[in-house]
Amino acid sequence: MKLRMKMTYRTPKGTEAEFLSDYLLPGAALLLMEDMQQSGRVPQIELLDQYETEWTLKELRSYMKELETEPHNVRMYVDGGFDKETGRGGLGCVIHYEQNQKKYRLRRNQEMEQLISNNEAEYAALHFAIGVLSELGVKAQDIEVYTDSRTVVNQMSDEWPVYEKELKYWADKVDDVVKKIGLTVQYAHVDRKQNKEADQLASQALKSIRIDSTIQK
Repeated sequence: MKLRMKMTYRTPKGTEAEFLSDYLLPGAALLLMEDMQQSGRVPQIELLDQYETEWTLKELRSYMKELETEPHNVRMYVDGGFDKETGRGGLGCVIHYEQNQKKYRLRRNQEMEQLISNNEAEYAALHFAIGVLSELGVKAQDIEVYTDSRTVVNQMSDEWPVYEKELKYWADKVDDVVKKIGLTVQYAHVDRKQNKEADQLASQALKSIRIDSTIQK
């Protein structure tokens, strides 16, 4: 979730002006809102999320308290590799998140059989990664997903239609999990260099090298 503040500022002589902030992460919005209220010069502040839903300071504090123990501020990189001769796929994901005021990086991969294309491997990798988020307990929040597959980004963002039945199968499975755990997903395309860690995990999976690690950053 991201929030922006709509506020009225008042000078000591009573001159007032209205301001609208950029979107902020909840923690930053809370700090700014508390600081402005203490100054006594901001008589009115509205907190609005990206859906224009208004939040009170009490609601934001409660949300932040609950969020501390759950994985949040999730950024995820995914990649799928494909061996045309064997129909095997390698799935890789790198997940950056925060929990209990600490930052973590999770790396995991998986080998898969009976795929028919590289695009299907990319979709299978996305489904695999979303499943990892579910295991972590990520729910009811916004996440960012980065992949070097323009097909996945544009189809999952509803920019392109999905005609291939095998891709629609995976797209529907991803949507089902996303809906079940209440995620709002922002898909973004990156080049292969920016996605090299997930790409390496996918390549290792194709070599039957299993990786599953989580480190504190």
